[in-house]
Formats: sequence, structure tokens, C-alpha cells
Amino acid sequence: MREIKKTIAIFLILAAIFSLTACGGGGSKQGTSSTIMVFNWVDYIDESVLEDFEEEYGIKVNYDYFTTNEEMYVKLKAGGTSYDVIFPSDYMIARLVKEDLLQKIDISKITNFEHIGDTFKSLNYDPDNEYSVAYMWGTTGIVYNTTMVDEPVDSWNMLWNPKYEKNIFMLDSQRDSIAVALMKLGYSLNTRDEAELQEAKQELIKQRPLVLSYGGDEIKDKMIGGEAAMTMAWSGDAAYMRWKNEDLAYAIPKEGTNLWFDAMVIPKTSRNKEAAEKFINFMTDPDNALRNAEYIGYSTPNLAALEMLDEEIRNDKAAYPDMDSLKSEVCEDLSDIIGVYNRIWDEIKASQ
Repeated sequence: MREIKKTIAIFLILAAIFSLTACGGGGSKQGTSSTIMVFNWVDYIDESVLEDFEEEYGIKVNYDYFTTNEEMYVKLKAGGTSYDVIFPSDYMIARLVKEDLLQKIDISKITNFEHIGDTFKSLNYDPDNEYSVAYMWGTTGIVYNTTMVDEPVDSWNMLWNPKYEKNIFMLDSQRDSIAVALMKLGYSLNTRDEAELQEAKQELIKQRPLVLSYGGDEIKDKMIGGEAAMTMAWSGDAAYMRWKNEDLAYAIPKEGTNLWFDAMVIPKTSRNKEAAEKFINFMTDPDNALRNAEYIGYSTPNLAALEMLDEEIRNDKAAYPDMDSLKSEVCEDLSDIIGVYNRIWDEIKASQ
């Protein structure tokens, strides 16, 4: 009889544990117990926002990061990790849609979508707003140290000035660095003309002796520390560097700039679309969008968050330029000739 009672007691304990798990025990406000995998750029979110999301929904966020769109694409294609939300750029979103790697977002679940400005909706890479919700946007230009550079910085040609030999950083990003050479030459950064691409390759090979190094996120700290005179940079990184070192300035070259958009999407690998949509909606809440913009320095497409930004930041033309007067071009999907770009980039990196 004691054994029977003991068995019954164990059964009741196990049943209680199962019941708590099934109902989302552990303090979840929404009665949900789950995990999502988020794949984002390095230093591209206020981590306290992630903590608040976990507390609000009882959903654990496993966070992973990448340094280029191409790195993200390779890892996504390789499989092995079931990402629920990723943060690609415009041209990469178009490629992911074309290759059927994304699933449509139920926009009715994204109640904060109303705060996204019309300028950042119905763009070429997602004309019907089916696959993406805008996260940040910006330009590409030159960050320079005003104590080292005593001449106007108004052209991409400055990154080829022999006066600054071994005093220049370039991004270790195939699409971005080749785009700079193309814009310098007056060509479209979306060119499919192999002759133009070969010219751009030769320009970057000619530049190699002047370049201190190709890098990524570490360039920010090096520029802040005064380790080089100038670098090509995304506008949000430029804002961060300028916050940390008032000797640094940002210029958009007269030949033009890459106007880029990063957005949140849900890949086909997602095992928890409902939680992914909760996450996207949470990130688009004006208060959370404001916190992210203030933390990382990038430009927000969220008009309600923009209104709450410090007036000095709102009026900073480096961070929020007049898009109507900006000479710019948005990157398009070039996956049909990506092999040419890959080969050119390999040849540039292998040159001495």
C-alpha cells in the first residue's frame, strides 16, 4: 500500500510539473513559454530591449550576430540553425524573397507598423510590404579626423589620396567597397557591366597600398582612438564615432552615396512565427525604437520615435539628410552575376 501511495504521489507531482510547463509557468504574462533565435548585425540593438521583451512575453531570445549580408546569407543557406527573425539589408531581402527563403509576415499582427514612415514602406525589395518591416536606414560616406585632414572631404577620391598612405580604413564588405569604387568612377553601384566592374577592381587594387586594413566593427574604436585619418563608414557608425570623439566628422561625397535600408524578416526556418511577429511588433513600438536609435546611433524609420529623439540628433543632416535632395542609389539584388563580384573581390583581397 505504501508503494502504491508513493507511486500515486510521484504521478501527481509529474502531472503538476507538466501542467505548469504546458501553461507557460515561470511568470510569463502571456501564458507562452518558448524561445526565438534572432540573427542581427554586431552592435545593432540595445540589449536591455531584448531583456524587456523576454520579461514581457516570457519568450527567451537566443541572439546571434553577423558582420555582412553575405556572411548572414551563407549561414542561413547552410541551415543547422532555425532562425526566427533576421535583419538583412534591402538587396539581400530581395534575394531571399526570390529564393523563397522568407515567409510572409501577418502585418495585422504588427500593430506598430502604423508608426513606420511611408518613405520606408512599399520599397522595391518588398513592394507589397509582405516580407519585411523597416528597422534602420542610412547612407555610406567618409568619416575623417579633422586634426589629421586639413582639406575638404567632399569626394570619394579622398580615399585614394596618397598623402594618407596607411592612414585609411576600408570596410571588409564586398558589396560596399566595390560600390565606393564604382561611385568614384561615376558608375551605378548596381552595374552588371563587366568592363565597369573591372575598372572598379583596378581602382581598389591601386588603393591597396594606401589602406591600413580592411575591417569591420573594430574600425569604430580605432577611429575613435585616432589610429587613422579616415575610413569609409555607414552613417550610423559615423554618428557613434562622432559621439565618442568630437574631432571626427562625416561627409557624404558629391559623387553620390548608397542609401540603404535594414529590415526585420522571418525566414522559412522559423519554428515560432507567432513569437517572431511579437518580437517584430515589440521592436517597432515607438519607445523601443527610440531606445535602439539612441543606443546604436542609426537613423530610425519610426516617425513616432523620431519625434521623441533629441532635437540636435533629429536636425543632424549627417544622420537625417534631406532624402529628396540626396544624390543616392539603393543596392539591388545582383545574385544573377554574384560570381563576377565574388571573383573580383577575391582578386582585390589577394593583391599586394
